[in-house]
Amino acid sequence: MKAIQLIAPAGLDNLKLVDLAPPGEPQAGEIRVRLHASSLNYHDLGVVLGKMGAADGRIPMSDGAGVVEAVGPGVNEFAVGDHVVSTFFPSWLDGEPTLDNFATTPGDGVDGYAREAVVAPATAFTHSPRGYSHAEAATLTTAGLTAWRALVVNGVLKAGETVLVLGTGGVSIFALQIAKAMGATVIATSSSDEKLERARRLGADHTINYRSEPQWACKVLEFTNGRGVDHVVEVGGPGTLEQSILATRVGGHIALIGVLTGIAGPVPTGTMMRRQQRLVGLIVGNRQHQIDLVRAIDATGIKPVIDRSFPLEAIADAFRLQQEGGHFGKIALEY
Repeated sequence: MKAIQLIAPAGLDNLKLVDLAPPGEPQAGEIRVRLHASSLNYHDLGVVLGKMGAADGRIPMSDGAGVVEAVGPGVNEFAVGDHVVSTFFPSWLDGEPTLDNFATTPGDGVDGYAREAVVAPATAFTHSPRGYSHAEAATLTTAGLTAWRALVVNGVLKAGETVLVLGTGGVSIFALQIAKAMGATVIATSSSDEKLERARRLGADHTINYRSEPQWACKVLEFTNGRGVDHVVEVGGPGTLEQSILATRVGGHIALIGVLTGIAGPVPTGTMMRRQQRLVGLIVGNRQHQIDLVRAIDATGIKPVIDRSFPLEAIADAFRLQQEGGHFGKIALEY
């Protein structure tokens, strides 16, 4: 089977297409999946650039979607021919988080889904949404589930509330779509007027160009009549957190899910304390969260936005597009 391996010392030029022996028959509790798609996340980019310390020869990509080819003894949840999508934390099935690392995350601590087939525990996958292509399903593992957990699981989003999404990457666009499907008002930011127009076509009620409005919290307060938003999907990190705090209402919720501006920096703790806000860090979600997300997608008809797809052998070009930041929504691999 075709696969991609990351060869030390890492870097986009060290993503190598290789031919590996296909996996064997699934054992008890396992399934064999013919993989057809993955999608790019900034975590994957960190892995292939050598920032995560992945082992030499690691097969990258945390997201994988495909078709069940065989089921092992004792597997009742899946049948041959089912369309499935992988989970980010294969051992975190339900309940409160117990992991603070990526040792079990495909494409990082263990081999991922940049390959044509895999044998894995059945619990490492869920069913895909009805009518989704494999590329669309592959966007759920990381980006879709992160947005879902931020707003619905942790934020307990309600109709009529207001959500601020930063940027127009995969998580932010999913958050926009989920929020609108649940009856919320959405404010979106970007440095591109063209992308803001696309966000409006997806349902964003208000948009802000953060280059022309660097103190964008003021615009958020203007749009909310001085109250602030109920929820922020905070993907920037230290470089945007201060504005997010100022843009959030007293008692509001900030989901800290990204570090695009760095991994450390000053936080105006006094302002946050005075405004009695809830800042919650999270990394994706558990398998039950993903099952719930798929059920919600089946009910609402949300479809992910895929900017562009690449063949598996062009994975380095896909990551270069991601580095340039020119995409809107997700970038996919199809094979």
